[in-house]
Amino acid sequence: MSVKINGNAAAANAFIEKVESLSNQDLLACYQCGKCSAGCPMAKYMDILPHQIIRFAQLGLKDELLASEAIWMCVSCLTCNTRCPKGVRIAEVIEAVRQVRLRTKRYDHLHVRELPAKALATLPPIAIIGSMRKGTS
Repeated sequence: MSVKINGNAAAANAFIEKVESLSNQDLLACYQCGKCSAGCPMAKYMDILPHQIIRFAQLGLKDELLASEAIWMCVSCLTCNTRCPKGVRIAEVIEAVRQVRLRTKRYDHLHVRELPAKALATLPPIAIIGSMRKGTS
């Protein structure tokens, strides 16, 4: 797929290829039916809905996606994957975008040392470990 966004087709295409490679998904398979967003339990907390994340990725809108809070809101429940009539594994695409963000200058979304001691004492260890997996490089 070739995309020209703001005159920087090479950067957009490199981002598209990276997301497709990391997720092992064909972004163009999504035809924007919106079933993933309709079933997403976290959609009301997202600034960009799951089907919009796919569309932004299709268009190579790297900066918009990497700045989005939606990539951190996905809880990987896989509801979107089961609802997709084309078999696009949306959760994997969102994870790929999250990985691109985490690998950008060793960015960490979660800073474990900044968590309050009370939270660390009361949260289940698996929740902390899961958050570290998703939110740290």
